[in-house]
Amino acid sequence: MLQSNLSIQPNIIWIVTTQWRYSALGYRGDVNAQTPWLDELAELATDYIQAVTPHPMGPQARASLLTGKLSPGSGVTDYWDCLPKEHKTIAHALRDRGYVTGFFGKWHLGNRAKSDPFVGEKMAKSTVPPDSRGGFDLWEGFESGFLLNDPWLHGSRIPHPTLFKGYQADVLVQRTLEWTSGVSHAPFFCILSLEAPHPPYGAPALNVERPSPGSLLLQPNVPLGGSVEQQARHELSGYYAHIQATDRCIGKLITGINLNSTIVVFTSVHGDMHGSHGVFRKAWPYEESVRIPLLVSNLRSGDHAKRSEWPLSLADLPHMTLAWAEGREWQCLRDSALISMPVRTTIPLQCDRSWRGFRSPRHKLILNADGSPWLYFDLEKDPFELNNLVEEPSAAAEIARASQLL
Repeated sequence: MLQSNLSIQPNIIWIVTTQWRYSALGYRGDVNAQTPWLDELAELATDYIQAVTPHPMGPQARASLLTGKLSPGSGVTDYWDCLPKEHKTIAHALRDRGYVTGFFGKWHLGNRAKSDPFVGEKMAKSTVPPDSRGGFDLWEGFESGFLLNDPWLHGSRIPHPTLFKGYQADVLVQRTLEWTSGVSHAPFFCILSLEAPHPPYGAPALNVERPSPGSLLLQPNVPLGGSVEQQARHELSGYYAHIQATDRCIGKLITGINLNSTIVVFTSVHGDMHGSHGVFRKAWPYEESVRIPLLVSNLRSGDHAKRSEWPLSLADLPHMTLAWAEGREWQCLRDSALISMPVRTTIPLQCDRSWRGFRSPRHKLILNADGSPWLYFDLEKDPFELNNLVEEPSAAAEIARASQLL
């Protein structure tokens, strides 16, 4: 039975994945993606089809997600920056409003040694001090490490990194459900932060057989007939296997909570290029990197299977969440969202420059660090961004006006 008293504060769960691009879902029409649980959730949710990450790189995006601020205001500009201890997060704000707050999974905002390998136990066992955990009442997770199987967890109840056998998403869902089922004296806010479907794409996916690379349907902007296509097919085979495995784990979470009293958000911190435009990974301004899935299931509102064109950013999510907690409406009054890579990253395969720009449902403009135009697309006519209009004389006036606003 639906919750009839909207004055009662809802429970709220954010499911935050890593590198899950906007299109890689069955309900979005991707024939490669086996996501029956998320497809079912979409039938009960509002699908924000224009949502973007403000910064398509993990730490910068996560800082904006927690603080509701764009870089540099979020306190994180470079990949190696830590979230400043004094910065207030959504956990602080909701605790002030009577919520019990919990965090489970990947943090990626703590101190990381540049000399440590990206993948492996050393990074996975790196500890996050209690005063650097964003103000959550209960924190249980890991800094990074990309161990999609057999994660090392530490936190409020686990003083030292401890190995948990199993698929990472499955382990974290189980820990999350155990905690949420024990919270009865107050509404809860919980972030479930999953590394999948981030590489290594060759890691085993729970009870899922990798699809044949040759059977996968590639996007029209992936160059065919060479090494890019070969790499894209090989990596996407593992990518879609982890998407299917993670969808099953999310299904376990969905069936374990009361959707009538809990608002559930599903999203990702950024996407992955997978060979589109001949490049890979993230930090790029293209759609495959900056656009993200954003579902909000709120049965109390009565909005089911709804599609919204609001140009949302991950940085909006804390503000939306506060509105839910306070029982008030929230509206996006902008016609576009700001996107940027504040500094150039030196991590291999990522975008080779810093840039800034905006994306609306109709247009995207990207400027180089010196303010010169790099990319300009008409997204309605050219959704796969095959025709850069920067050099088109007919677009010069539009680009000049938009550049001045930026």
